[in-house]
Amino acid sequence: MENLLSDRINNLSTSQTLAMAALARELKLQGKDIISLSLGEPDFNTPDFIKEAAKKAIDENYSQYTPVDGYLELKEAISKKFKRDNNLDYKPSQIVVSTGAKQSLFNLAQVLLNPDDECILPAPFWVSYSEIVKMADGIPIEVPTTIESDFKITPEQLEKAITPKTKMIMFSSPCNPSGSVYNREELTALAKVLEKYPKIFIVSDEIYEHINFTGNFCSIATIPGMYDRTITVNGVSKAFAMTGWRIGYIGGPEFIAKACTKMQGQITSGANSIAQRATIAAVEADPKEIKFMVTEFHKRRDLVVGLLKNIPGIKINNPDGAFYVFPDVSSFFGKTLKGTLIKNADDFSMYLLAQANVATVTGDAFGNPNCIRFSYATSEDLLTEALRRIKEALAE
Repeated sequence: MENLLSDRINNLSTSQTLAMAALARELKLQGKDIISLSLGEPDFNTPDFIKEAAKKAIDENYSQYTPVDGYLELKEAISKKFKRDNNLDYKPSQIVVSTGAKQSLFNLAQVLLNPDDECILPAPFWVSYSEIVKMADGIPIEVPTTIESDFKITPEQLEKAITPKTKMIMFSSPCNPSGSVYNREELTALAKVLEKYPKIFIVSDEIYEHINFTGNFCSIATIPGMYDRTITVNGVSKAFAMTGWRIGYIGGPEFIAKACTKMQGQITSGANSIAQRATIAAVEADPKEIKFMVTEFHKRRDLVVGLLKNIPGIKINNPDGAFYVFPDVSSFFGKTLKGTLIKNADDFSMYLLAQANVATVTGDAFGNPNCIRFSYATSEDLLTEALRRIKEALAE
């Protein structure tokens, strides 16, 4: 039946993170004891003060259509959050609230990219970036990095990737999937390159900003010369354990915000009313309110990195943020384990699912075919058991 569908959907790749999560759920329903380390979803509950704000909104009858770009009260709260946390001055007219940060990114690609415009993606990159660019008829330009460089792009690599067709660079810091965090010095070096190309826009995905173990966070829009061409993307899914609430937002040049509002008005219109009222409470809160989650993620990071270092053949760095590790497993390629030939990261990930009952995601989905992604957004007991199984499955 594929020939009855559009070329657009036939050429669109399935999200590998969602596909692996669905497969893990299916195997669990069959009675298999699967530990899923595939989805980037905190295992904490949404904080009570946010839930109370949602209940209050229901009681106060916030049940009508919302403004396409978000409630003014929420945009004002986000504006203050940008100033407080990032030293960024975005007026409410520069902010657009969407149904998750994924929609924010989709909107931006649609309003900025023309056919054959190029978007630079430092690899590894979040699994949906490439397909979002393709859906806007743009061309994703992957720039590979390695575990030795902590998966960070260098100014020289950036310069080399820029062509007359380059319209955008899109990246996340802290990074999904690598956990890498760009510091101010590194971002300033990249900005020095971008200064020479004033027509290139920067899309900075900062949804993991609070899950950051360095003690410092820098938004590239604060680097001199970058503010007027950077769109800062954020949301409440990760730091506030609100994945199902589906609220993301952008801050950027006003003409881009207006364009995103126009685009969104023809797709979803305004985001969910109750979720928006709850998000006001989230972004107004002192980040100390979620410190307990960040502390727990830090402990889990140390646990997982330590256990992985004890597995021969796995190469691991020490990620500074988010809740992922992205080990290099290429030493297993070409080897046969328990009768299974491991040709690539896809095979390796499926081998762990079959032999260890542990769900991970192939690095190929993130633009790095030598790695796989583990999410450590689950309990220490489950992480310890998962890594024990993996070590046993790779003991050959």
